[in-house]
Amino acid sequence: MSISHADKAAAFRSLHERPGIFTIPNPWDAGSAKMLASLGFEALATTSGGLAFSLGRPDGLARVTREETLANVAGIVNAAGLPVSADLENGFGDEPEACAETILLAARTGLCGGSIEDATGNPGTPIYPLDLAVRRVEAAVKAARSLPIPFVLTARAENLIRGRIDLPDTIRRLVAYAEAGADVLFAPGVKTPEEIAAVVKAVAPKPVNVVMGLAGSPLSLKDLEALGVKRVSLGSSLVRAAYGAFLHAAEEVRQKGTFRFAEDTVSYTAFNSMLGG
Repeated sequence: MSISHADKAAAFRSLHERPGIFTIPNPWDAGSAKMLASLGFEALATTSGGLAFSLGRPDGLARVTREETLANVAGIVNAAGLPVSADLENGFGDEPEACAETILLAARTGLCGGSIEDATGNPGTPIYPLDLAVRRVEAAVKAARSLPIPFVLTARAENLIRGRIDLPDTIRRLVAYAEAGADVLFAPGVKTPEEIAAVVKAVAPKPVNVVMGLAGSPLSLKDLEALGVKRVSLGSSLVRAAYGAFLHAAEEVRQKGTFRFAEDTVSYTAFNSMLGG
């Protein structure tokens, strides 16, 4: 039996309110969404990087349109049967009105949440000024609150992955976004226990999302829970793992003329079974 949008949204919000931590992995298409759902995850999040790579484009440079993003989101929502939150990048426009419109359009796809970031997509000026960034979050929050479902709005501070290694400013931004009404706070690039603890403390009692799967972080889910993290996403790490295996296999065939890669692949039958064949 299919679950209604309202019920999925309520379930998604409850994940943020119950005790303990949860993982929200990131599919990049309908097939990967169905596979993750089959493994027992309770919710999923989309990845702008995964979508961009699947379209043959770089991520983070505003090369993917809102229409393409929402079409991808709709496919994932329909395939997963789970609550889904979307990476909505910078809201696909500089002005607060664009962020609000994007939230309203995104909700129509069946999403239960989405994130708005303060990155511009312009390498010359990568981060919006704080005043504008806050007004953008406020507009997104107002749009989310106008919906008939409890849409979970995540605000992202992008300094640390956009070349501005400034933790105090990142925390200042997260606090401002929390005060503007964001439901979840997220600063991709915080890695050390000290950095994560500082973010959690600054925005408490609002929940914090941390992205894992980046190189160089030995922290486990148990470690993150002890630091007060509520939600753990995987960003583009799963699609990079998948495409990495694809590249290594293709390189073996091209450079060595051998096919040993096939020894470690999941079988055709297993995929068919997992996807309902």
